[in-house]
Amino acid sequence: MSKTEIKKVVLAYSGGLDTSVIVPWLRENYGCDVVCFTANIGQGEGEFEELEEKALASGATKLVVEDLRETFARDYLFPMLKSGALYEGQYLLGTAIARPLIAQRQVAVAEQENADALAHGCTGKGNDQVRFELTFKALNPGLHVIAPWREWEIQSREDALEYAKAHNIPVVDVPRFGFSRDRNMWHLSHEGGILENPANPPDENVYMWTASPLEAPDEVEEVEISFQSGNPVAVNGRDYTPVEIIETLNSIGARHGIGRVDMVENRLVGVKSRGIYETPGGTILRAAHAELESICLDRDTLHYKQQVALRYAELIYYGKWFTPLRESLQSFIEETQSTMTGWVRLVLYKGNVIVQGRYSPHSLYRADFATFEQDDVYDQAEAKGFISLFGLQMKVRALMKAAQQGVAPAEEMDYAQIQRD
Repeated sequence: MSKTEIKKVVLAYSGGLDTSVIVPWLRENYGCDVVCFTANIGQGEGEFEELEEKALASGATKLVVEDLRETFARDYLFPMLKSGALYEGQYLLGTAIARPLIAQRQVAVAEQENADALAHGCTGKGNDQVRFELTFKALNPGLHVIAPWREWEIQSREDALEYAKAHNIPVVDVPRFGFSRDRNMWHLSHEGGILENPANPPDENVYMWTASPLEAPDEVEEVEISFQSGNPVAVNGRDYTPVEIIETLNSIGARHGIGRVDMVENRLVGVKSRGIYETPGGTILRAAHAELESICLDRDTLHYKQQVALRYAELIYYGKWFTPLRESLQSFIEETQSTMTGWVRLVLYKGNVIVQGRYSPHSLYRADFATFEQDDVYDQAEAKGFISLFGLQMKVRALMKAAQQGVAPAEEMDYAQIQRD
């Protein structure tokens, strides 16, 4: 599709400098109407009512704002929580899990507005461009995609400010202190600036959400989380909606310095990137959910699910939420959660999440089987036969090696002779 054929574009819009500049750039370079779309996923960035005036002043014909917090929590965060997904063992996927929802609704708005194209403000170096555009392809491949950062000549914040000034675009030049940040109800991320050298320790002013563990309260705080079929439903005996669950645990966890991660990760585009993440409520929920699974899942299912979690995390990180594999894995995960009902009690203290107890009516833990005291259900003499069979391949290998070295025990079969025969 040529530029002249594009009549209307739906832009993923935050109201920041980049997307404010993209609006007039699209009008200038494509000659099209621009509809801005903003998703409320708990980022808490000022009043959404102010965005309409800002978008229209930038040249947009319309602003569409959707409150997606409940959808985000119920249909994205909780399914991910039940999977146990962690990217490279640390990242709770706060940014990655938000992109398919935003892109899905952006496509829906484009269809409602009879738009020809979609646009985003992702750079050509990061993961988000992939996440947005794979969702676009999965849901409506007929829509053209415009990524200004891959086309325009703007290369820096200073360039963007100059462009805004030249086009009379109202923007507030708020210093970023060299950091690029992304926030939603699940996490807050920090990249860039001094963090680009992985040898540099993060200054405390990097963190904007969680208390320093050193400055956190000296008293422990106990929290009990109740689950129904793998979904958290209550905190300290009080029922909450999915959003309220996350917000409540965010507040509790943040004051105790819970959920800080400093990691160097492998981006999808092939470069390494250092990121600082704050995920207070998500860290608590993941710890609690894992403890409940420890008593409700049998060994084979638990171990296989842990393998699935690695692949599931990659699919989210790579932007492949709307794929047959992710959906199929979700079906398996949901089946494993059918008995995941009960509660987990935790203690929070200076950045630590410490389990105190867990209970489920579906628990597979049997004290009469596990006890070291005398019992009537486990004949310890039977363990000898089990070990003999379980270790048979190891014994055979050892005997063959011994025979090859000419030191096979006399009472054992001559494995060397067997090989010659």
